[in-house]
Amino acid sequence: MSIAASELVINEDGSIYHLGLHPEQLYPTIITVGDPGRVEKVSKYFDHIDYRVNKREFVSHGGRIGDKQLMVISTGIGTDNVDIVLNELDALANIDFSNKSVKPDKLTLDIMRLGTSGTIIPEIEVNSIILSKISIGLDGLMHFYKRTPPKEETEMLQWNIKWPVPPYVNFASDHLLRKYKDIGIEGVTVSNTGFYGPQGRTLRLSPQVPDLFDRLADKTVSGCPITNLEMETSGIYGLCELLGHHCLSVNVILANRPKGQFSKDPYQSVEKMIKAVIEEIINEN
Repeated sequence: MSIAASELVINEDGSIYHLGLHPEQLYPTIITVGDPGRVEKVSKYFDHIDYRVNKREFVSHGGRIGDKQLMVISTGIGTDNVDIVLNELDALANIDFSNKSVKPDKLTLDIMRLGTSGTIIPEIEVNSIILSKISIGLDGLMHFYKRTPPKEETEMLQWNIKWPVPPYVNFASDHLLRKYKDIGIEGVTVSNTGFYGPQGRTLRLSPQVPDLFDRLADKTVSGCPITNLEMETSGIYGLCELLGHHCLSVNVILANRPKGQFSKDPYQSVEKMIKAVIEEIINEN
């Protein structure tokens, strides 16, 4: 069955609407970053860059490390942008653009987010790296898709917490978690719909639930502690789980919220995270 032009928008040059990428430019290993300026900080480690595409906040570089093809793409901030990026990457992989129909044989992508984050655990040091074993979404994105909530999600609704929005739960790919297990510690990542009030920050406005993250700091999900806050992981995990792709979010901790600390050299911390992931990719070859 053909997908309507209003649902799958293809540009006149044959590229996908928002990303500006053609199907042949999709590589099976994908690194996502929030900041468009961070794309080049990743692709500088490629042995060869095959293409550079810029459209809106979505910047894509595709290339190779040894014989391995991989690409890095910026999502911008938030799960609203993640919804665009993940759906369009999957369309490039699994929809035939010639007849706008879903391909019978599905391609599984490896998708890794390299991002920055703040911890709600005093003992987790600034500049450390967290691998998101589980994500909690406080952004609402996955409530717009048909899905079967895991038992962990149902259990969370029974906690003595006044949730500003119903949380949802998704999981990292075991395949990628095992592959990158040596570069950081495992934790549960909470994705929020904003940086200030949704993450409990107070400037001139006060959060509706001021003690939300204090209450979460001593909680666990499937035995794993809730460790950090950011704005994209839940959308990546939720969509990858429904679409059948592998995913892992790697987060460098720039802020320790309980201690009021922020990294003295955030750019170096991000560079350290990128190098750690690239080294693991190189070791595969």
